[in-house]
Amino acid sequence: MLPFARRRTRVILGIAVLLAALALLAFWLRSSSLVRVQDVAVTGIHGSQATQIKRALETAGMDMTTLHVREDALLRAVAAYPVVHSLRTQTDFPHGLRVAVNAYEPVAAVTAGTGLTAVAGDGTLLRGSATRDLPVVAIRAGRGGERLGRGDALGAVRLLASAPRALRARVERLYLGPRGLTTTMDDGPKLYFGGAARPGAKWGAAAQVLASSSSRGAAYLDLRVPERPVAGGLKPRSANRQPLL
Repeated sequence: MLPFARRRTRVILGIAVLLAALALLAFWLRSSSLVRVQDVAVTGIHGSQATQIKRALETAGMDMTTLHVREDALLRAVAAYPVVHSLRTQTDFPHGLRVAVNAYEPVAAVTAGTGLTAVAGDGTLLRGSATRDLPVVAIRAGRGGERLGRGDALGAVRLLASAPRALRARVERLYLGPRGLTTTMDDGPKLYFGGAARPGAKWGAAAQVLASSSSRGAAYLDLRVPERPVAGGLKPRSANRQPLL
């Protein structure tokens, strides 16, 4: 029995030594130049800050290996660019790294601080992103912070975020008027939304009415009750207001 016990002990010790050696080898390999990242491909980011973001991710990625990708370090590298929402990485052994950027989509420009700032649909301020061609929310937002606080400006941004892309592209300005949230359109009527509630129903009614020939020439659409949208300013004057649905 004694020789058998000794053999079993030796086998166990041998396995333990082997595992320890393999662990040391794996630890060495994950940081070895044999698997160091040499090619970083960045996708998913466009716009005025795309070049800087790609360069920052490429520089950070080159300091990693395909066996040890540090996503926290990649996120820190682009922390100065709020347009980056999250990252997804994939390695191409032995030297390739792919980084897919999940970016916020700017839906409007708001007055935050001293000038216009792009903003995402959830109220995240995208400082540094271009504001050209974005609809302007003419409701002053609070100063500072990374997001819009609760209030009319955030409600207006969420309203725009709910718009079909084709319609949002035609919005020039959104402001608070006598009939609540109001948009001016490029080559189109004003849209009266009232509050920011039920945005999907209101935009749906707007799309349906604008597609109808009976609304051609209207000065405004009143969408405050989306089941009964009203076109105003139509000629002849005797039919200045008429329900379209």
